[in-house]
Amino acid sequence: MTRVGTADVGFRSERGPILASLMLTTSLVALDSTIIATAVFTIVGDLGGFASFPWLFSVYLLTQAVSVPIYGKLADIVGRKPVMMWGIALFLLGSVLCGLAWSMPALIAFRAIQGLGAGAVQPMSLTIAGDIYTLAERAKAQGYLASVWGISAVVGPTLGGLFSEYLSWRWIFFVNIPLCLIAAVVLWRNFDERHVRTPRTIDYAGAVLLTGGATLVILGLLEGGQAWAWSSPTGVGIFVVGGTLLAAFAVVETRAPDPILPLWVLTRRVLVASSLVSLLVGAVVLGLTTYVPTFAQGVLGTGALVAGFALATLTIGWPIAASRAGSLYLRFGFRATALGGSVLVSFGTGLTLMLSQSSAIWHVGLFCFVVGLGMGLVASPTLIAAQASVEWADRGVVTSTNMFARSIGSAVGVAVFGAIVAANISDPSAPAPGELADAVHLVFAGGFVCALVMVTAAALMPGRARPSTPTP
Repeated sequence: MTRVGTADVGFRSERGPILASLMLTTSLVALDSTIIATAVFTIVGDLGGFASFPWLFSVYLLTQAVSVPIYGKLADIVGRKPVMMWGIALFLLGSVLCGLAWSMPALIAFRAIQGLGAGAVQPMSLTIAGDIYTLAERAKAQGYLASVWGISAVVGPTLGGLFSEYLSWRWIFFVNIPLCLIAAVVLWRNFDERHVRTPRTIDYAGAVLLTGGATLVILGLLEGGQAWAWSSPTGVGIFVVGGTLLAAFAVVETRAPDPILPLWVLTRRVLVASSLVSLLVGAVVLGLTTYVPTFAQGVLGTGALVAGFALATLTIGWPIAASRAGSLYLRFGFRATALGGSVLVSFGTGLTLMLSQSSAIWHVGLFCFVVGLGMGLVASPTLIAAQASVEWADRGVVTSTNMFARSIGSAVGVAVFGAIVAANISDPSAPAPGELADAVHLVFAGGFVCALVMVTAAALMPGRARPSTPTP
């Protein structure tokens, strides 16, 4: 039996430092997804390797995504705290090495180490929040964690520009050192996890096949149409090999005594619906965080700061709605709450289709706020429903599967939305405002379609009147 000391006591004062630590580590992971964007030219001017700089983003997202399922399983075997501490330590090591990088290949390799650390931090933050908070409280706590990502999408590029212009691009990574240490110390001292270890085998074959297959598929999505043509031998072959490895993984998991990713997570209704919603959330959020600032600056002519504030309204709406989601799903059930949220996301993304060159910037902010409200009512409740459907011993793998689905959604969003924009702009280096408006409008249309599918996914949630599990 496993007990988490902080959950037993139930005082907010004892759990507050843990949540603060989780938010801090999550912000580090999220910031390093975007903070390099405005420092690329400074880094290239120092290290060279302009043709390779996109890998600074791809390798981080790739290693993070493919390691998430493995960390989730390990957390169910050895406990959350060791996995989280390992993730923070690995992220810290990667940050130090990135700051000391002497060439672009070295920086890319060290970014991969950072990504491996991030792969532990993201799912463990949500899993620990699921462990220490009651069912009624989880939506608010996880809403705060989710909002960190949106805030980082706005703050990250700004910090990157400030560091590279006034200090050095290396401080983009060195600033993580004290923050990682603070988060680790606070978590170590306040998170009292008493885990009774039982003998369990590790599914090495499954881990290798899943990592290899997922790596190739996500790499194909991230780099297809950029590093190679979709229809080229490389573009086709990478998906064929990746798909073959994943098929072999499925076969191995049916025979493994303790599979790294139990196939029942892909068959239970609540888990499938939750993962599908998470995948679509990844796609919609990626589309908005990438192309709302582009639209605001390239079409409406605003500055970067104003464009960032317009997008930030999404992150304001998200925790506001999430803070109310707990009382809603306890009263009306997970499905009704998720349906309401997905309908609100559809309404908000539908409003973005009305944006044009004559729109005001406050229109953009308002529409993003509506989407954020919807996200707070659909993302957290569906994840919490998945967590509540299993015991502690499976909560890590369920949470990581949900996060893995969101990573896949983001990767698919990168590929599809990027291809849409590229196909509709004649000169990417200097797109005309009208042409850019039409291209981004198609991205907004894609987000609206994803939101409509999200409504269907939310409707697949089990239709209980109210959750049956009142506490962790």
